[in-house]
Amino acid sequence: MSELSCFKAYDIRGRVPDQLNEEIAYSIGWAFVEFLEAKIIVVGHDIRLTSRSLTDALVEGITDSGANVLHIGECGTEEVYFAAFNNAVDGGVCVTASHNPMDYNGMKFVREGAKPISGDTGLLKIKSLAEKAAFSGQGDAPDQKSNCKKGRVTQLNSRPEYIQHLLSYVNISNLKPLKVVSNPGNGGAGLVMDELEKHLPIEFVKIHHTPDGNFPNGIPNPLEEHNRPVTVKAVKESGADIGIAWDGDFDRCFFFDENGRFIEGYYVVGMLAEAFLSKKSGSVIIYDPRLTWNTQHLVEAAGGHAIQSKTGHAFIKERMRAEDAVYGGEMSAHHYFRDFAYCDSGMIPWLLVIELLSVSGKSLSQMVDDRMRAFPCSGEINTKVSNPKALLKAIEARYQSAATEIDHIDGLSMSFKDWRFNVRMSNTEPLVRLNVESKANTALMEAKRDELLSIIRAA
Repeated sequence: MSELSCFKAYDIRGRVPDQLNEEIAYSIGWAFVEFLEAKIIVVGHDIRLTSRSLTDALVEGITDSGANVLHIGECGTEEVYFAAFNNAVDGGVCVTASHNPMDYNGMKFVREGAKPISGDTGLLKIKSLAEKAAFSGQGDAPDQKSNCKKGRVTQLNSRPEYIQHLLSYVNISNLKPLKVVSNPGNGGAGLVMDELEKHLPIEFVKIHHTPDGNFPNGIPNPLEEHNRPVTVKAVKESGADIGIAWDGDFDRCFFFDENGRFIEGYYVVGMLAEAFLSKKSGSVIIYDPRLTWNTQHLVEAAGGHAIQSKTGHAFIKERMRAEDAVYGGEMSAHHYFRDFAYCDSGMIPWLLVIELLSVSGKSLSQMVDDRMRAFPCSGEINTKVSNPKALLKAIEARYQSAATEIDHIDGLSMSFKDWRFNVRMSNTEPLVRLNVESKANTALMEAKRDELLSIIRAA
């Protein structure tokens, strides 16, 4: 072994212990300090069974390099982001595998101000430094720091300030005493919900609430349809106004209306854009190219400016900074906020939706039904293909004569008078991902979806 396979495009993910273990975590800690020339690093970890020991090794590598650690303990990824921009530190690491299988773990990195670190902005350099340490018998590279005074570890209870920051996004006096089903999936969100509950006039129906790294009810990932019925049932049986579910490290949240219907993330982006623009008209909203018309329409109607960005957190955050955007949203349930250092949060979105429901007096179904009728969509459909590049070229050639607009910001997007589609290649698998939408014509959307799928599946 001469390469660390746990390094991916945006973060670290790997099976424990063969792809990621304490020895590798130590080397990553040392490399992270070297890369940033850091003096102090924020560290936290999710509720997975292997996270504490990996974090201990990571901290040892950081402190052996002479840097100090602010340790915030068990948390969600966004709590590391918050601590990184709320304290004078050089960077932050969250040990987490989010919704990956039980035997996986990983790490997410930010630098000062919670700015992202990805393959294009330093992750490959960290990888190179970590490999230098890991494959020198933990000798040569760490010994270069042997003259450094060992850093110290300070425990930091960052959650109270984090909770107050979350509450700043809504006017609590606007909130009605709604009933909300809360399903953290035995991930980390329950601990934060317990603290928020103290400040809100909300009745919570809590299911799968207790953090448990054994995941007795399965890996928390509401994008998987088999994980949804328990939330649907709780909403219906309790007569709740809304249901909310999270992934394991709660940087994504998912919504169910009062009938238990799962709401596509696309329509949530439009709602959150509307929520911000109701407070400050004229703001910039960033959205991804997969599904666009509903977001564009709502933003323009509310007096905002809608700007498209390539899909992916690094691209969204970069474009938000460049445009001073107040909010950015992806249909995959990642939502980014300027006042949260342009980072994604799974807590801010539901607070904003609760306020929107309270102020509008509408149910969630009433709010999204109008939008679904106006811009029906297919949702993302993934298909394995042998030659994705050739397929995209063939699709463009077939439809280009009728298209009113073609762009390649992210894969292939083609618009026509009453419908549009985006088809893009996966970064990591031989897959193409298809999204289709129309203007107030569900039958047309479905026909074009099926037409494109027949082309894709014949490739």
